[in-house]
Amino acid sequence: MYRLRLWSVRHARGLERVYKWVEGAMVGLDPVFSRLGYARVERPVALVERSVKTLLFDCEMCGQCVLSSTGMSCPMNCPKQLRNGPCGGVRPGGYCEVKPWMRCVWCDAWEGAQRMRNGAWIHEVLPPVDRSLKGSSSWLRVAREKAAERGHSETKSRARRIVAKAFAGARRNEPASAPLAEEPQSAVNREAQR
Repeated sequence: MYRLRLWSVRHARGLERVYKWVEGAMVGLDPVFSRLGYARVERPVALVERSVKTLLFDCEMCGQCVLSSTGMSCPMNCPKQLRNGPCGGVRPGGYCEVKPWMRCVWCDAWEGAQRMRNGAWIHEVLPPVDRSLKGSSSWLRVAREKAAERGHSETKSRARRIVAKAFAGARRNEPASAPLAEEPQSAVNREAQR
């Protein structure tokens, strides 16, 4: 497993592309998952996710995967399970303080991030691990969140198109009378005060 983990860090750029593709496919499958019920598909998706990610990344299935921001090196493999960088005990050559035969997970993460297009994400501070999500599918959680974001932005743009179409003639005569976007909060507050 350790050698495959190192292989994954060396091939972080290609795995980043695969990761984006899988994420896009999962977001695209959101309507199917919603119809079937996320609770129903959780177990089989988590099984597939565990198999793939355990093989490639020695995954601990924390339910909050951050591989895309840690150079394809899972921080849960750190003996201290540090989520935001190495401890002060990294040995010379980048080896772990607790397991001297193993390279520091965060040294590997830094090297992997340098190979990735979104390698700057390694600078972001990650939230602490929510232990209640252990064993759950992070793929499904991310797919649901991204699909909800996408649906919200599509609803807003659809509303703007309807308003623009309804006021098309008025817009030619008086541009200010046909708003294409929601009024700013300051304008709404001024109207409420009158």
